[in-house]
Amino acid sequence: MTQSAAAPGTAAGCVPRPATADDAAEITRLRSQLVLSEPLDEEWLDVCRDRLASRLRPGGDARACVVDAPGGGPAACALALIHPVLSAPRYPRGLAARIHIVATEPAHRWRGLARAVVSSLLEPLERKGVTLYELHASADAAPLYEELGFARDPAPVRMTKLPQAPEGGAE
Repeated sequence: MTQSAAAPGTAAGCVPRPATADDAAEITRLRSQLVLSEPLDEEWLDVCRDRLASRLRPGGDARACVVDAPGGGPAACALALIHPVLSAPRYPRGLAARIHIVATEPAHRWRGLARAVVSSLLEPLERKGVTLYELHASADAAPLYEELGFARDPAPVRMTKLPQAPEGGAE
């Protein structure tokens, strides 16, 4: 994806660009409002913004692309977190990326913006040597990711383990 032309099927003027640390607040807001099952409170928005900003700086392990809305702020964004994994024949460099966020403001949906930001995000990751990608997709979004080369994982269940809260409250 070049930075000078919109992806096919996207609205004119909707050109993805690499996100910077200055975009962290808006990416965090989109994640909170459109991706998470429960929105973050102001304290957690600040924590996430600051952590993401440091990870988006040169040398950080985060890469993101955004499409700016005509009236300001992002219309859509995609964020990947890069991490090392043990090498295997299908990912010999041992570098993976988890597509952590793909979000489009409701007023800008169905214009190809998710496709544009994900496509623009994948190109620099491939140049960096990432050969293993993972993401969690809703049923509505799965066809888009399949068109972009993602395959359904044969693993039947995603399981998550979170630390248990200490009994009696915080210490």
